[in-house]
Amino acid sequence: MSKPLKRIAVTGGAGQIAYQLLFRIVAGDMLGKDQPIALHILELPVAMKALEGVVMELEDCAFPLLKEIHIGSDPKQVFKDVDIALLVGAKPRSAGMERGDLLSENGKIFTEQGKALNAVASKDVKILVVGNPANTNCLILMKNAPGIPKKNFHAMMRLDQNRAVSQLAKKANVDLNSVTSLVVWGNHSATQVPDFIHAHIDGQSVTDVIKDKHWLENEFISNVQKRGAAIIAARGSSSAASAANAAIDAIKSLYVATPAGEWFSSGVYSAGNSYGIDENLIFSFPCRSNGDGSFEIVKGVEWNDFLRDRIKSSEKELVEERELVSDLMTV
Repeated sequence: MSKPLKRIAVTGGAGQIAYQLLFRIVAGDMLGKDQPIALHILELPVAMKALEGVVMELEDCAFPLLKEIHIGSDPKQVFKDVDIALLVGAKPRSAGMERGDLLSENGKIFTEQGKALNAVASKDVKILVVGNPANTNCLILMKNAPGIPKKNFHAMMRLDQNRAVSQLAKKANVDLNSVTSLVVWGNHSATQVPDFIHAHIDGQSVTDVIKDKHWLENEFISNVQKRGAAIIAARGSSSAASAANAAIDAIKSLYVATPAGEWFSSGVYSAGNSYGIDENLIFSFPCRSNGDGSFEIVKGVEWNDFLRDRIKSSEKELVEERELVSDLMTV
């Protein structure tokens, strides 16, 4: 018996990230090679012609899993009955724009999309916010969608985790799969905390394999925090293929059981967390899933002073961001 159709929404459908993402979704990279899919793609009216071209390409690929394509610029139409929503589209930060201005501009987008998801999406829709500033955009979205369980909202931290894994594997000259139990705490920003202390390489503590403590505490963390800016400087535009890949990984982590002893990074609602983090944030914690789309925050990961100071700085930044857009938190 074939699986029931999954309806997947992607916003910013004519953009660079979506162009890398859509084809992989319907190739089966996200939910498996046996999952039929209907795509629901949202874009601004000014970009609809470009989106029509993307749709032509999707059709021309003749993906067996792709059963339907719905496009539009009205979120209440596009989000109808969707099971998964990947919210990619957001206004980029322009020269001279203050953080508060960016939060306010994107906050309006995610306020509208939250209300639309609340009104017409599946009531168990799983949501991944990719558009930056992802954590606070996700909080705004959640506050405007009170009918959707708070545990269903995620801000993408998987790109940061993938970057950190790659950096450690390169430094240790090992295969990427050798690096396990790597979590990135906090905000998807320059305050994020890639945690090398609890990570392992071939079953050994990272600090036992990589003896260069100065590199771990300085260059490693800085490289991960600033990787996005380095990519913009090098290619003249922001991460696209790696961001799309991380979105695939983030959703896959919810629908594939987490291996024993492993976890994944996701920005999730902090209510009831056991780490003393403000309970009204979207904050990245180590998470585990049994493969049914749900997750739990891993408990008992102990912080030393080095981690605590940095994690608290990321928490402080998120609290400040929340205050800047408190008028958009309707619930």
